[in-house]
Amino acid sequence: MANSCSRALLACAAALWLASAAAAQTREFTGKVEEVGARVLVVSSRMGDRLRFERAENVEVSDQSGGEKPRMTWGDLRAGDWVSVRWNLSDTPRRALRVIVLPPRKEPGGAS
Repeated sequence: MANSCSRALLACAAALWLASAAAAQTREFTGKVEEVGARVLVVSSRMGDRLRFERAENVEVSDQSGGEKPRMTWGDLRAGDWVSVRWNLSDTPRRALRVIVLPPRKEPGGAS
């Protein structure tokens, strides 16, 4: 009897742990910045997807582009920058938690 209670308790704990892990799932979207404002970032991918992100209160911005002028804050972001944006899957609307500025990429057709 005690063994079956222990198993049931362990199963409940595992279910709660898995539920909390699923709630905190993050996603990443990489593309070119189309629009940037004080509270909104719009990014389009090479596949034609276009996602809108709201600025999270504690958004982290880092620059891995190697450019002359590093983008270290939300205000430094510019249309045309290549970025990866991380957000929680459970957020509606999407809130940008982290923005990583990437080196420029060439688009199909030769444009960068």
